[in-house]
Amino acid sequence: MNVMYLILLIKMSVLEEINSLTTDWKEFLLKYKKTLKVIDEKVQNERKVYGKHLKTLPPPGKIFAAFNHFNTKDLSVVFLGQDCYHGKGQANGLCFSVPTGTKIPPSLKNIIKEMSSDIGLERNETDFTDLAKQGILFLNSALTVREKSAASHMDIWLDFTDTILKDIAENNEKVIFVLWGNYAKSKKKFIDSKIHYILEAKHPSPLSANRGGFFGCKHFSKINEKLNFWEKKSIKWI
Repeated sequence: MNVMYLILLIKMSVLEEINSLTTDWKEFLLKYKKTLKVIDEKVQNERKVYGKHLKTLPPPGKIFAAFNHFNTKDLSVVFLGQDCYHGKGQANGLCFSVPTGTKIPPSLKNIIKEMSSDIGLERNETDFTDLAKQGILFLNSALTVREKSAASHMDIWLDFTDTILKDIAENNEKVIFVLWGNYAKSKKKFIDSKIHYILEAKHPSPLSANRGGFFGCKHFSKINEKLNFWEKKSIKWI
């Protein structure tokens, strides 16, 4: 990769990242330009203060990756996560997803285990980009995080992502919202269950999942059942 391009990528602002999107989510997000300018100041300050020792994750160019795989009209499912993975090389802009070849977080191991059990086919791919391209928005509440510091940027993003979630729920019809864990379930107040379909379960982290309430939820087959009922295209999980 060109060195000059890498330098420009590292310096990319939040608004520049949105302007680089190739989908119409760009226009959707730019409605909140004033808020995003404030967010950008905070993210850039984090990069200056901690950049020599701890990176801001995901890498520049990936912060809004969840919005760059399909257009708004093709939205069918929203998975709601809480925070980006904060381990080195893990965050790729999609909640619950990590790049291929990266150490797999325990929650993701459990998600893949449940998916394979549910649909009867084993998924080995840890990067959910192929799923995102089918109209799934893998949305974290915090779109960035300080390396090795869980939830360190939650206060930067929370109001914005709550607003995005409400906007999606109010201005779309027949979207499936997948809420795993108490945090995600707390966002249920933004979603009209008469218009949308909500799936709830315990969080897939080992501490929660091993106590029951996640394994056996069969959310992946239930998503396709509902999409078929709505006469929408089902998801190819493998």
